[in-house]
Amino acid sequence: MIYKGMVVGVISGTVLGLVLKWLEQLMSKKVYTLLLNVDFIPIIGDIKWPEWVEFVFHLVIAVIIGIVFMWIQNRFRHLSSGSMLVIAFLLTLPTIPLYFPLTALAIKATPRIDDMGAFFYWTAGHILFALSLWIGSFIYKSR
Repeated sequence: MIYKGMVVGVISGTVLGLVLKWLEQLMSKKVYTLLLNVDFIPIIGDIKWPEWVEFVFHLVIAVIIGIVFMWIQNRFRHLSSGSMLVIAFLLTLPTIPLYFPLTALAIKATPRIDDMGAFFYWTAGHILFALSLWIGSFIYKSR
């Protein structure tokens, strides 16, 4: 269950990262920069990390969510696919309003806190993250 959660988390986190990176390049909204930003965190924020390390930080959070999600699926085997989709969205939901404090705390250039276009892209990326969790769990459940 932990391994499955790690795999689902890495895949979902990668989908989110790639989508936000693509949107940042296409729309010039720094949503990928915001996703990877750690400059406001004491100690680690003082270090200039390469992009791949910042991406690994992001994936750690995605893996934790993936493990929790797969634990729920394993613990409550009777839940329908639709119920698991709702749970994927509920686990992902807190990450959407994080846009605001993360933007406010950021030291380097990220989207403006009132940039609703960037917030829309952030939200869309996280909805894809939830869908990726759900699809991943569905694939594992059928095995």
